[in-house]
Amino acid sequence: MIAAYVGLFLVAFGAATVLPFQSEPLLVGLLASGKFSLVALIAVASVGNILGALCNWFLGRFIDRFHDRPWFPVKEASLERAGEWYRRYGRWTLLFSWMPLFGDAFTVIAGVLREPLWSFLILVAIAKTGRYVFLAAATLGAKAVLGF
Repeated sequence: MIAAYVGLFLVAFGAATVLPFQSEPLLVGLLASGKFSLVALIAVASVGNILGALCNWFLGRFIDRFHDRPWFPVKEASLERAGEWYRRYGRWTLLFSWMPLFGDAFTVIAGVLREPLWSFLILVAIAKTGRYVFLAAATLGAKAVLGF
């Protein structure tokens, strides 16, 4: 029982980083089993995903000092364009941090551009938790409708 929660936490954490993980299938499977607390599953997945995004923020915050190195994975022009985009639309883009592919980039850019930690955590927590609540509601609704 505990192993399922630990596994969900680790997968949700990894899914919020640059690692190629997905937490949704595991959450849906655990919800569909009916053996686990809905609130606990959402809380564990959310905390793991938020902490993974926080790692991205720290990565962005401290990786910028290496932007002039030849091995740096992002060209300075691309970084500047991303910075302009973030400055144009602001911190509210973090409400889309739940999105596959783009969401992780938003959290790294927020770190590079020195988004305050308090606003980063609030907006990312809303986005990540909201996604899991929606997913849980869709899963349990489908389970009720389909009768499994």
